[in-house]
Amino acid sequence: MNTLAMQIEQLNHELSSQLPQEVLSAFESSVEDLKTKNIEENSIQIGEEMPGFSLPNVYGKKISSGEILKNGKMILAFYRGRWCPYCNLELKFLQERISKMHEKNAVLVAISPQSTDQSLMMAEKNNLEFEVLTDYNNEFAKKLGIVFQLQDFVLPYYQNLGIDLSLFNKNNENTLPVPAVFVVDENSKVVYKFLEVNYISRVDVEKLIQSL
Repeated sequence: MNTLAMQIEQLNHELSSQLPQEVLSAFESSVEDLKTKNIEENSIQIGEEMPGFSLPNVYGKKISSGEILKNGKMILAFYRGRWCPYCNLELKFLQERISKMHEKNAVLVAISPQSTDQSLMMAEKNNLEFEVLTDYNNEFAKKLGIVFQLQDFVLPYYQNLGIDLSLFNKNNENTLPVPAVFVVDENSKVVYKFLEVNYISRVDVEKLIQSL
């Protein structure tokens, strides 16, 4: 088992002891419903061209895929938001391996629908040294086919935990990207893909680095 998976297992244990069974069951039902949406099959695939983007970083500066790809490969890590403990674990683990990515001539950027101020708080808290970009209204993620609507039955449980997506994302869509990681080569082609509708399952970072 890789190190990130071990940390996630520990997090699962902690949350299962802290959250009521009713909440855990609602989250599980949400994931099971997502599995019926065929997001994996309908999303962008290996070998296809990654659409270009120009998205603001935590300081509001636009970062473009074209500029990144001039210098090598690009790793895109889509996450749900700073409120998601699994996302924080994954991004911190990616940060710990950032030098390995640079050795392979690859640039990592993280993308979520949360506002730039939320991303800044998360980047500072986790000491992230890579660009953390805001994809307002999931417009870019929608092009990749990796966005879903959070179900009405699970929304109250999120809100009771203090997760109000309208505040984090500055809209009322209640849409999120599924956790996904892509490697894009200098020709904008997708050469590696990890996508999992179950937000508990995360990329094997060592396999990701091996793919570079």
